Amino acid sequence: MTEAPQNIFQREIRLGKVFPDKAKESFYNEFSTLLDSGVDIQRALNILIEEQENKRLLEVLQQMLDSLIVGNSLSESCKRSGHFTAYEYQSIRIGEETGRLKIVLTHLSRFYGDKVKLRRQLIGVFTYPSFVILITFGVLYFMLSSVVPMFEDVFKQFGQELPALTQKIIWLSKYFSTFLLYFVLVLTGLSIYAYTQRKEEWYRKAMGNFLLRIPVVGVLMKKIYLARFCQSMSLLLASRTPLVTTLELIEDMIGFYPLEIAMRETKKVILSGETLNAGLARFPIFDKRLISLTKIAEEINQLDSTFERLTKQYQEEIEFRTKLLGTIIEPLIIVIIGLVVGVIMVSMYLPMFNLSNVIK
Repeated sequence: MTEAPQNIFQREIRLGKVFPDKAKESFYNEFSTLLDSGVDIQRALNILIEEQENKRLLEVLQQMLDSLIVGNSLSESCKRSGHFTAYEYQSIRIGEETGRLKIVLTHLSRFYGDKVKLRRQLIGVFTYPSFVILITFGVLYFMLSSVVPMFEDVFKQFGQELPALTQKIIWLSKYFSTFLLYFVLVLTGLSIYAYTQRKEEWYRKAMGNFLLRIPVVGVLMKKIYLARFCQSMSLLLASRTPLVTTLELIEDMIGFYPLEIAMRETKKVILSGETLNAGLARFPIFDKRLISLTKIAEEINQLDSTFERLTKQYQEEIEFRTKLLGTIIEPLIIVIIGLVVGVIMVSMYLPMFNLSNVIK
């Protein structure tokens, strides 16, 4: 086993979560590598414990080892620890029952690796705009609280009526601090309300539909969840998981309401005797390409490999769209900043231009 994955495994443990996605990627990767080299499950877990320096994660792994020692399976040990999703320990259980545990662990490592990669791509896209927006608010506050009042004192000496635009900017500068306070209070209130309602079905439904309707971002969100859906289908079907069970696990794992409803209803369709593609075709979140390929894959009994290919295609599209989103957002923000600053500066110099015309 190489040194690099171990260092990453130890370094990426974050304070907010005992078993973050990056740690799970390394955990599954190292576990699979050890099993592939001929080490048994208990010894492999022992090796991972010996290498682990993070105390919180060490406790989780030790708890799993203790569970294995008393006779529980790896999947049961993962479930008892409370730090693994149903999707994970059910996949591991199926891998144990079918003798494909190493393959399942490799797929889980790849799943979390792709998830971490996607999160980093999105962070990279939105970090710069967020920083620029923050700076813009700072500049705007400085101009309205310091620059505009200074011009206002000068204008009072003119003794002439100011242009309408200038009057509005001066009025805004007087009440900007109050507006900003109200804005922060409203934003905080909405955030608290959203946090308290995040598990309510009506809220999850409304937010899911809202995200899908946002221009550019909605298409990207759709691709992200379709990629996760295809990757999960590929993993579970390759592990010989029954189709209905696969849909149930994905429903519990994805965490996106439109997709959860689709899984729930598609499962009913399959139980009534219809095909998977017929069930998926009822929901607009699934595009025509996915439906068509699913239909063909069912006919030739190649669902797992088809969903694996679809996963790669969606991931390539996601990478392209995240770059496109960054390319669109950055100049758009610069234009907005230029307009805001430009309007303020023009409004401040407009009385001076009018005054010069009067003198002439």
